[in-house]
Amino acid sequence: MTADTAIISSQVDTASISCGDPVPSSDELVRRATAMVPKLRAQADEVEEARMVPRETIEQFKQAGFFRILQPKRWGGWEMNPIVFMRILMELGRGCSSSAWNMMILGIHQWEFGLMDPRAGDDVWGKDNTTIIASSYPPAGKLTRVEGGYLLNGRWPTSSGTDHGQWAFIGANQFDASGAMFDRKALLVPRTDYEIFDDWFVFGLAGTGSKSLILKDVFVPEHRAHSMVDYRSSGRSEMYLYPFNMVFFSAVSSVIIGFAQAAVDIFREQMQTRRDTATGLPTALSPYVKDRLGNAVARIRSSRMRLEQVMNEATQHVTRRELVPLDDRVHYMLDGARVGRECEEAVLLLYKSLSARGIYKSNPMQRVLRDVLAGANHITQNADDFAGILGGYLLGQPLPPFMYELPAVTGVEARVPPSGAGDRSASFGCP
Repeated sequence: MTADTAIISSQVDTASISCGDPVPSSDELVRRATAMVPKLRAQADEVEEARMVPRETIEQFKQAGFFRILQPKRWGGWEMNPIVFMRILMELGRGCSSSAWNMMILGIHQWEFGLMDPRAGDDVWGKDNTTIIASSYPPAGKLTRVEGGYLLNGRWPTSSGTDHGQWAFIGANQFDASGAMFDRKALLVPRTDYEIFDDWFVFGLAGTGSKSLILKDVFVPEHRAHSMVDYRSSGRSEMYLYPFNMVFFSAVSSVIIGFAQAAVDIFREQMQTRRDTATGLPTALSPYVKDRLGNAVARIRSSRMRLEQVMNEATQHVTRRELVPLDDRVHYMLDGARVGRECEEAVLLLYKSLSARGIYKSNPMQRVLRDVLAGANHITQNADDFAGILGGYLLGQPLPPFMYELPAVTGVEARVPPSGAGDRSASFGCP
């Protein structure tokens, strides 16, 4: 065990909640996730057909404790290091992509309450600390500042797993009277305040049920809103000192690693029995098949190790109650975004070795391929833009406003199109 890994392990395995109940170790939680993989895999086709993850599956995730991993102790959670949650996602993704995606989206919000006024958590978990929260962060609608809070109007897309949520986080850009943007907010609204509109007809991750939310003159009190950009300690406890984007983006990357590992699992199974139609020899003897498998595994392992290292480095800062330095954060965004591309490449390497059998709907590899293509198209996996941002930063150029921190002075550079203009809609519930 390295010194970096020991930092995380000590926090994960010895923690306990205030009531005295022991918290499962990271290894135990991963074992629970691994045990679910066969059943998740067996029902993956049904989930895709239904375009929604079964409520029974979400309940099983609850019973396994996965929703408590990031939840603050104040509301009965375990307040663990985010890497524990990421490891769970990597396992669940091997079974059913859509189910794992729902767990990722619906389970990451518990961490978000560690950034907010505690009254927001009391509103949601005061009577039932197992309440689930959905989200739609793309700033597609309109936010208006009013006395005591905000008004929301509009249609917000891609709210993954929203049928399971009793509340939802809504993303919106905030503008001043002159039309200059000065913040990006996440606002918490109860299920009674929005309508779910079913427009989720897609070729990949179809089972996530990522429908749209429609809000009309919905009032959100001040304490149920927070900035997704303003990064400062402001009294947060240790596990909530990571940057918002870093935690959310890395969670997306983690579940995609699970998708790619599913492709490896399926490929290995199928190649155990397949024979070359020309020679009659086992296809597994082909040097090209072996080469593709080895290179696919290398891409997946590199992606996983990179995420682990990012979290290890960031954890060294937060355990000293320091914010993660901007220089590191700019690198970390690209480190995470590269995961989608490399996992997509890994699955394509394997898929091309299946020839015609890979196109049949009865072959689960085609579903994994579609799911990884959809996941890798998520805005958090935009390696092109993040590479350009990092390159420009290293050459002394300014960073885009409202991505890493609030601009010191809102000026011309902060003026952006109205909410929703130019936005990538394929964000599936994440910023």
